[in-house]
Amino acid sequence: MARFPKPTEGTWTEHYPELGTGLVSYEDSISPEWYDLEREAIFKRAWLQVGRVEQLPRTGSYFTKEVASAGTSLIIVRDGEDVRAFHNVCRHRGNKLVWQDYPQEETSGTCRQFTCKYHGWRYGLDGSCTFVQQEGEFFDLDRDDYGLVPVHCEVFAGFIFVNFARQPSQSLREYLGPMILGIEDYPFGEMTDRYAFRAEVKSNWKVFSDAFMEFYHAPVVHVGQHPAPLRAQINEAGYEAPYYEVDGPHGVVTTAGSLHRVWEMPPEMVKPADVVTRSGLFGPWEQSDLGELPKGINPGGIEPWGLSSFQFFPNFAILIWQAGWYNTHQFWPTSHNTMIFEGNVSSMPATSASERIGREMAAVSFKEYSLQDANTLEATQMGLEARVAEHWPLNDQEVLVRNFHKTVGDWVRDYERSRLT
Repeated sequence: MARFPKPTEGTWTEHYPELGTGLVSYEDSISPEWYDLEREAIFKRAWLQVGRVEQLPRTGSYFTKEVASAGTSLIIVRDGEDVRAFHNVCRHRGNKLVWQDYPQEETSGTCRQFTCKYHGWRYGLDGSCTFVQQEGEFFDLDRDDYGLVPVHCEVFAGFIFVNFARQPSQSLREYLGPMILGIEDYPFGEMTDRYAFRAEVKSNWKVFSDAFMEFYHAPVVHVGQHPAPLRAQINEAGYEAPYYEVDGPHGVVTTAGSLHRVWEMPPEMVKPADVVTRSGLFGPWEQSDLGELPKGINPGGIEPWGLSSFQFFPNFAILIWQAGWYNTHQFWPTSHNTMIFEGNVSSMPATSASERIGREMAAVSFKEYSLQDANTLEATQMGLEARVAEHWPLNDQEVLVRNFHKTVGDWVRDYERSRLT
């Protein structure tokens, strides 16, 4: 019997009757034609998270971001108090403006202006064209007409978002909605110990995203990471999260925390490496004191609380842990069946060597679990592309997955209708 009750409707899914409970199609994850529609309908219209303000510590700090799904590269730069975004394209002959040795790779740095490597045109931090090599050779050229092409850019809780639409249909805050806005006051900006990694994955971006919207898979995919006695208990018990919520295109799933501290568990239930480093997948054992947290962090009021995984449509997730740290997932499509997974682990700055080791252990554990998902989901992609079935069942714990695919379909159909008007 579940320790936490489901809604009065009896199931999480039926709490949202617009989702239905029928079989779902995964054609949206194996069709090249559908992916082409997603690029136009979603990745050129939705708000996309591209970085943190800590990456831009001073005026002139910048980084580039490759966005294959939108067919472009971005420059994100700090100009005084403003964070700006521009297409990474020189206005003279279209050369990529900011890059180092390899044009395909992202880069970062600090500068006073951007200079094109091809013909030397220069641009200020506000995007204005400030210098044209041999300007007198041109015909009626007005530099004011040839600034960098801007991209809509807004910041939420230190996370930088961009939108490629000519005019976004909603501001970023309107787009995020009340559930996501409820985590705005979490101290993300204080957690500057950050570990990052990326992996190229042979799966559709949605297939990979699906795995982080439910914990139904956890006792199976990740059970090998636990000591044998604990593994047996997990296999027998399975898993059920105590709280799900859908808010428009976004969602959250919350897990309960352990009733016992890890270090008080029997030794045979804890990995030796966790004991030595006093850390592991659930973070450092010494919890960071963050003070009173915003109520939106644990929207279901679950006690004991473990973590809340917030899903930002279309391709970003923040997992906030009870132990006082957070990690992020980002799913960047590169084709209908390939993607780049970016992961970050962030915590309060370490104050000793042992704390530093604990943070690194948490980051390594997170990376290992994530790559277990990557390996499994490449196999999922292979199975889906076999097309041995047209529709697939989803259970009640997969309510966010159901909403996610419905939202993708709704955005694509809205886009197709707009082209007919």
